[in-house]
Amino acid sequence: MNIEQFRKAGYQAIDRICDYYYALEQSKFTVLPDVEPGYLRPLLPSTAPETGEEFSRIADDYEKFIVPGYTHWQHPSFLAYFPMGFSFEGILGDLYASSVSNPGFNWLASPSCTELESIVLDWASQMLGLSASFLNSSGVGGGCFQNTASEAALVVIIAARSTYKAAFPNTKLEDMRIYTTTQTHSLGLKAGMILGISVRALEVEERDNFALRGKTLRTAIEEDKSNGLHPFILIATVGTTSSGAIDNLAEIKTVVKDYPEIKIHIDAAWAGMALVCPEYREICYLKEINDFADSFSTNFHKWGLTNFDACPLWVRDRKSLVDALDITPPFLRTAQGDAGTVIDYRNWHLGLGRRYRSVKLWFVLRGYGVEGFQKHIRRAIELNQVFVNMVSSSDLLSFVTPPFLSLSVFRISPNVSPSTSTSNHGHSTFPADTLNDINKILFGRISARKDILLTQTILNGKFCIRLAVGSARTQESHIREAYEIVTHEAKLTMEAWEQMRIGA
Repeated sequence: MNIEQFRKAGYQAIDRICDYYYALEQSKFTVLPDVEPGYLRPLLPSTAPETGEEFSRIADDYEKFIVPGYTHWQHPSFLAYFPMGFSFEGILGDLYASSVSNPGFNWLASPSCTELESIVLDWASQMLGLSASFLNSSGVGGGCFQNTASEAALVVIIAARSTYKAAFPNTKLEDMRIYTTTQTHSLGLKAGMILGISVRALEVEERDNFALRGKTLRTAIEEDKSNGLHPFILIATVGTTSSGAIDNLAEIKTVVKDYPEIKIHIDAAWAGMALVCPEYREICYLKEINDFADSFSTNFHKWGLTNFDACPLWVRDRKSLVDALDITPPFLRTAQGDAGTVIDYRNWHLGLGRRYRSVKLWFVLRGYGVEGFQKHIRRAIELNQVFVNMVSSSDLLSFVTPPFLSLSVFRISPNVSPSTSTSNHGHSTFPADTLNDINKILFGRISARKDILLTQTILNGKFCIRLAVGSARTQESHIREAYEIVTHEAKLTMEAWEQMRIGA
């Protein structure tokens, strides 16, 4: 393909992408594709073509075979997991970045890659209200892009391990301990598995809305230390995946001041974006994050309007990363790096080469501005409140944990059941296991549909269903439709359960 052929194909690609998003707005796609596992293999040749093909044919086959297999994350009725960020500014930023195919492993590889990332992540840090100590311009701390929040956690654990081993050189790896909670994302367990370090998941209580409390942390530290173990990092969460819980950072701060060797990483992959709105900073413990957190990560590619992937990690002490991860063979040395006048971001993460993400976020930040981000976050929270109001007035559904920001976790209510299964006061006689079975049936019915996508979780043994708002395309009508679907399927579930009970 030459330049002019690319120009023509590029125009067609933009047209087709626009048509795709018009189709989403007009509900011409269902959220889930109507395909079965293995659908694609019979449609494509078993080997790569021997000679090149016309691009128009390749693009047509993309429309014919690939698009029908998409789960449409930008569909207005996609309410599963957490949202996947998107904007047309982000697409164009990715296009421009891809056009130079720059690995950006040091400053000399492309000065603008490094310098724009440093500037853009300072913008983002300030927009979120993070302390000046997290700015690249501070010369001490700073931010850089990681692939995902999982990789961000892995990187800071490696840095914390290195720092701890330097301070306590006789510590055995098998005696070191990572702290998470039972609600922490699986990134903590995965990091422990990769590094061969034990992970202790601290228990959290439903009465505390599944937040880690200071007393629990202190007890664990004292137990482990008395047994000759060495806790060296805690992954605290602002907005857990299952329940939206926020670990009690005020209490954690009080505890860890007595154990300065323990590093604190804040995983705010989803909820961290709410910090752009001043009214959510207190509930998300921004003051405590700024006071004592060693690192902080949030995903602009979740709730932050930026196409995957865009996961900044900010650290208070960049030296801890560089000391742990810097390997500079002669062929990577540069005069600027040797002089210490530039940042070589390859020393801040696992890989050598790195994607040119800063242009993408630069486009998005400039296109929306801080006000645009705030409007987006507030709108998603308002839409979730519409769902909250409807569930709150329902005689069939109830929340398992208080809704938080744009996340609701609910189930068929334990105090509502068919008349033949209730007392005169309407209290359920269903045991806990039965309620779980009922809600599994409900989720199975919802999951069998193609027009909506929700996800499941388990909280303290309770099977429940999650609804997460975040797509820029979701309107109030889609939230009301989601409630109607859930209510409809819940009624059918209870009817089916009653027939099963009678039949048994």
